[in-house]
Amino acid sequence: MDAAVHAHPAEAIPHPPRCGVVDLGSNSVRLVVFEGRGRNPVPIFNEKAVLGLGRGLETTRRLNEEAVEQALTVLERYHAVARAMAADPLEILATAAMRDAENGPAFAAALRERMPGVPITVLSGEGEATLSAEGVLLGFPEADGILGDIGGGSLEVVDLRHGRVGDSASLPLGVIRLAERAGGDMAQARAIAEAELARVPWLSNGKGRDLYLVGGAWRAIAKVHMVEANYPLSIVHHYVLTREEARNLCGTLIGAKKSAIEKVPGVPAKRAGDLPFAAVALRRLLRATGADRVVFSANGLREGWYARHIAPSVRAEDPLLAASYEMAARFGRDDSLPPALFDWTSPLFPEETAYDRALRLAACWLSDTGSHDHPDYRAEQSFLRILRQPGVGLDHHARAFLALAVALRYEAAPPAATLAPARVLLGAAEMRRAELLGAALRLAYTLSGGTLALLNAAALSVADGTLHLTLRQHSGLFAGEGAQRRLDLLAGMLNLKAGIGVG
Repeated sequence: MDAAVHAHPAEAIPHPPRCGVVDLGSNSVRLVVFEGRGRNPVPIFNEKAVLGLGRGLETTRRLNEEAVEQALTVLERYHAVARAMAADPLEILATAAMRDAENGPAFAAALRERMPGVPITVLSGEGEATLSAEGVLLGFPEADGILGDIGGGSLEVVDLRHGRVGDSASLPLGVIRLAERAGGDMAQARAIAEAELARVPWLSNGKGRDLYLVGGAWRAIAKVHMVEANYPLSIVHHYVLTREEARNLCGTLIGAKKSAIEKVPGVPAKRAGDLPFAAVALRRLLRATGADRVVFSANGLREGWYARHIAPSVRAEDPLLAASYEMAARFGRDDSLPPALFDWTSPLFPEETAYDRALRLAACWLSDTGSHDHPDYRAEQSFLRILRQPGVGLDHHARAFLALAVALRYEAAPPAATLAPARVLLGAAEMRRAELLGAALRLAYTLSGGTLALLNAAALSVADGTLHLTLRQHSGLFAGEGAQRRLDLLAGMLNLKAGIGVG
């Protein structure tokens, strides 16, 4: 066969640097490999094994011997995967089970034999809490409230003050440990959780603020609510419940049979037995903090570790805008155009909050990300790509707003079934802003062809009840039928007349 058949063009394109972290917990062990060192972590490999290393620890003070053998096998595989993917650095972070077990040091020694050269850090409770907090702040830079990170062996709580890490504590309230301490009895579990939380008086500082939840068991609780509510976006990160919604859901789970929980779509079978105890811990934590809302975070310890491996200047970037820049760099055509689009559309939005301005700027950066898609599917592909992007700083309303605005820039029909999630997630005012911005971007691209030079030869202004489009003479621009139709549409949305002139 011709040698060209065996060629691998991708080998000539170096991939961004990668790093990997193993989260060795009381219930599960997970390897995550991140690619790049951008503001938004991009996991390109994420594999978990639920082993229950900490099962029985409460009575034996030792790691589960059966799980130890399984863990050695799994971690040997993780080592091979991480090295094959050129993840550097690679580190193992061990949490409550390893720090509390009598045979923890022996297990660590066995790991070093299987994974030579890989550092193993057995985190203190305070260290675990701090890493979790740094991970949450990567996705919620201005987080203000109480963070609760539940694992199998422990519950870490942190007071977050407008993006800063405050007091922290580690409590023996992980789902496995709580179940074992209570002997499987729900009433006893409530009493234990209440007593442990009472030892942390500053938790009451959470009154009227948010409660940020991290950990697989609590993410599974969010999945249950999403199924019950027929929620249109299966992304736990930034999912929000009111205090009463969270309390009622916990009450249902505490009284539910394991067989019933196992039937809920999206809940792993191995989590089903843990959820009632996770619900007990959450309900007691809601009482102790007095929080108004529950906000779920997919970021935690692993993302906190990642955050320590990026430059401080990168970490300080706005995550919403950073995600938009990154997507534009991958899928767009001209990175000089988005800032000009932002200025070009500004006359249409004279009264904006700082957040609205940031969303509009992000939409301008994302507005050309369908340029390489099939023409018949640009609207749909762009909508789904933006709605489901991995950016950690986007709440669900921002995802829906940006996705809708860009889909409409590609002339998606507002009633299209693809756009249904946006209609559910956005209020009437947000829908109108997205529709207006989408129409403005569509006009801009119709005139400019996606080029800065032609965009600079056109200008929008509002005066005397008219939306004026001024075209520079001899610039190559003209008001064809398509441009006139789109200007009329845009003016109508603003209850203005449309006018075109040459200047």
